[in-house]
Amino acid sequence: MWGRGATCEPKDPPAGGAGEVVERPASVVKELVENSLDAGAKKIEISVERGGRSLIRVLDDGCGMGPEDALLALERHATSKIRDAGDLMKIQTFGFRGEALPSIASVSRFTLKTREPDSMEGTEVVIDGGKVVRAGRAGCPAGTSIEVRQLFAHVPGRRKFLRTEETEWGHIEHGVRLAALARPEVGWVLRRDGAVFWQDSARAALEERMAAVFGRDWKETFLEINAE
Repeated sequence: MWGRGATCEPKDPPAGGAGEVVERPASVVKELVENSLDAGAKKIEISVERGGRSLIRVLDDGCGMGPEDALLALERHATSKIRDAGDLMKIQTFGFRGEALPSIASVSRFTLKTREPDSMEGTEVVIDGGKVVRAGRAGCPAGTSIEVRQLFAHVPGRRKFLRTEETEWGHIEHGVRLAALARPEVGWVLRRDGAVFWQDSARAALEERMAAVFGRDWKETFLEINAE
């Protein structure tokens, strides 16, 4: 999902802050979607099964990664956004601390497939509970696909605190719709248990996305405020 990465030097991590916390399936979706947006994706597809317990898959058509960066992205404090502490003042993207992917991979069965547009082959990295099971070449479309299966399978103490599938799905749906509102120029597909739940093509105007999210009568329930 990211471009070329780098690890923070030992003097830099304190400025980056604490590790990312994966609280629930919606947290995973949020992190993966933000990475896709940072990668310049024009279309993002999200698939969820059993409220995110069994599967979360995020597929994008962004810039993708080469083999080295695919592995680097799964190391803590690895990031393509920061070269030194001074870059913290110039951040214009969502993810920059290099914590999300390794945190997610440490509490799930995790598969990353990625390919840069100008490369003939892609890269696949499979991680189970934080341990690399496989890393090598793979055929895949340009962009990045991440599958998160059996979230918290290795951390049963955290898994038991998840709410019902319906509740966890509600958090996911809400987060995806908010992201779609913020980025109307991106096309979105949201699937639940194998069926398309909601989708919308890229839009030229926010008003068009508002109609797709809230319905064509959205203006009747919203108050427009203009300020200078």
